[in-house]
Amino acid sequence: MGHDAMFTLNDLTFAYGKEPVIRDLSGSIRKGAVTTLLGANGCGKSTLLNLMTRNLTPQKGEILLEGEEIRGFKPKEYAKRVAIVHQVNSAPRDLTVETLVGYGRTPYRNFGLPADPKLDEEKITWAMDATNILSLRERPVEKLSGGQKQRVWIAMALAQDANVLMLDEPTTYLDIRYQLEILRLVRTLNYVYGLTIVMVLHDINQALHYSDEILAMKDGKLLASGAPEDVIDGELVEEVFGVPLEVRDLDGKPFVLPV
Repeated sequence: MGHDAMFTLNDLTFAYGKEPVIRDLSGSIRKGAVTTLLGANGCGKSTLLNLMTRNLTPQKGEILLEGEEIRGFKPKEYAKRVAIVHQVNSAPRDLTVETLVGYGRTPYRNFGLPADPKLDEEKITWAMDATNILSLRERPVEKLSGGQKQRVWIAMALAQDANVLMLDEPTTYLDIRYQLEILRLVRTLNYVYGLTIVMVLHDINQALHYSDEILAMKDGKLLASGAPEDVIDGELVEEVFGVPLEVRDLDGKPFVLPV
């Protein structure tokens, strides 16, 4: 849809049964931006994210990654381009941080062996450094706090060396301190390393504050997309969430308050 699109979504439809969850959805994800999928529970946000990561296949339509249909990529090649951190993750009790982060190098290994051991080590160390968990590298993942664990899962995704990072509700189950730490980390990964980031968030004000672009969804359809300050107003917010909310300006960004 534009020369700077990382993803282009064309007429997507997806249903788990008879009733579509995604309905004739078209849009784009801008390269180099932090984009948040925003909407009420059940609107199709996580389903759309899973379509874009190929965990699901649309019944209709296509998804292009920089102009190429994503179903045309081999699994390892796609994993080198797109990494995802799911909402719920688990690891064996005795698995160390460094070992888990190392799993992110799987697309670059054959029969479990790295093609370039030195590069593997460099990427694993970089991923832990970028997420500020180097000091935890020998700790069992199970012994970490919720915020630390989330950083480890993000580090594993970074070790894939992909230029797209997808996050499905990365702040769920975290208290406000760790929520803000994760969102600031997201912004740093975007600013410093140029990653294109797509995430699903429930907190509308966090989404508006930490995102360059918003895709507002309702009933599997895209209602609006663009910079938060350009597309978010009281009318759209009420349509998306089904309740009247007041939208104010806070340092050039919209901020939502209950009426």
